[in-house]
This record gives sequence, C-alpha cells and structure tokens, in this order.
Amino acid sequence: MTLKTQLQDALKDAMRAGDQVRKDTLRLALAAIKMIEVEKGLSLDDPAVMAVLQKEVKSRRESIADAEKAGRTDLITAAQGEIAILEAYLPQTLSPQELEDLVRQAIQESGATSIREMGQVMKALMPRLQGRATGDQASQAVRKLLA
Repeated sequence: MTLKTQLQDALKDAMRAGDQVRKDTLRLALAAIKMIEVEKGLSLDDPAVMAVLQKEVKSRRESIADAEKAGRTDLITAAQGEIAILEAYLPQTLSPQELEDLVRQAIQESGATSIREMGQVMKALMPRLQGRATGDQASQAVRKLLA
C-alpha cells in the first residue's frame, strides 16, 4: 500500500470517527500532494509524498515559531497536534549519532577532504536519508565533519 493510499484511508477513518483535527490535517496534506501532482502531471511515488509531508511539518514548525513570538499558545498547541499526525506517516528520524555515521560513510566513499567537496558528500548522502533527516540537518553534519 502506498503512502498516499494510507493517507486517503486515514482521512476516511477520521471522517467516520468525527476527528476534526486529523481530518483537516490529512486533507491539507493530500491537497498539497494533489497540487504537486497536477503541476508535474504525474502521480507521486512514496519518497516524493514523504518530501511533501516533511515540507508540511516544516511549515508547521515555522508557524510554531511565529506563534511563540506572538504569544499564541492556542496556535502552538494546534500546530503541534498537526505535526504529530503528519509525523506518524514519516519514517523514524535519525539520531544525531546515526546521522553522523551516515555522513562519515558518505565522506569516505566520496573521498572528500575539505568543505569545498561538500556537494559530492551531499550527493552521496541524501539518497540514504530517505526522509529520516532534513537537508539542513545533513548539511550541518557534513560541515561539522569536514571542517
């Protein structure tokens, strides 16, 4: 079963259960997926759907930061609930140690010795992450180890 199908089934279950927050969150995620599919003119595979879900989580984290500045605890709570729902469909995130181990492997394989070769390391690293870490986290780890 594809990730998109799981999301659609979860939406149906949320509608039957009357879970408004879950229903709204899943509808927004599916709408974002559909929008990208229409733009590209093709159906998204699981890695692409994961990327969309990660983007949705990231936008909600940014909303939390803005809500904290404004002192809106109600918006913070709502965004945290939505993040929890979306993260249930994403793979388990890597621990800092696991990420560092993958970065070390990518550095060894690419033969990089300086920060100038960071692009080669990232090229080797990103397919291994498969949604378990963000690009920002990966680039920070690569910079740390190449510095």
